[in-house]
Amino acid sequence: MASLQDQLLKAGMVDSKKAKRLDKEKKKQAKLARKGQAEVVDEAKILAQKAQAEKAEKDRERNHKAKQAAEQKAIAAQIVQLIETNKIDRGKGDIGFQFVDGKSIKKIYVSGEQQKQLENGQIAIAILKGQYELVAAAVAEKVQQRDQTTILLLNTRAQTKQDEAEEDPYADFQVPDDLMW
Repeated sequence: MASLQDQLLKAGMVDSKKAKRLDKEKKKQAKLARKGQAEVVDEAKILAQKAQAEKAEKDRERNHKAKQAAEQKAIAAQIVQLIETNKIDRGKGDIGFQFVDGKSIKKIYVSGEQQKQLENGQIAIAILKGQYELVAAAVAEKVQQRDQTTILLLNTRAQTKQDEAEEDPYADFQVPDDLMW
């Protein structure tokens, strides 16, 4: 059976001069070890320790990734549960309410009361499994803490009428009741 040194020589990875020098160094270390003058360096042991340390680091990294994935899965389940249990039934809405979803404008049909609540920030629009759902503003805020992309529309609370009147330059103009956007 050929030694590792012979195999490396045959493969051309080590030249004969380097092999002789390593062999001479190894004999010198063995001689010093017998006399007790030098510590024998066990290369196999050092390599095994290094491999074990690398394996431990890889295991830690893999465990960290698995833990993050489990946390993401738990957050997604919480979001689904929050929206499913607190969704508001739109019923047979007759007013089209338009909002932005990504780069496109979408339309859902809501009742007049729900339209006012959406405008005032009392309810919000969330997306769940490709469907648009209405949820209360408090629930929408809880969902936003977990994932910003699930809530598509959550208006801020409307200011008081007095604040609006002070800031509105068109307050003196009458708006027709039948005007729909």
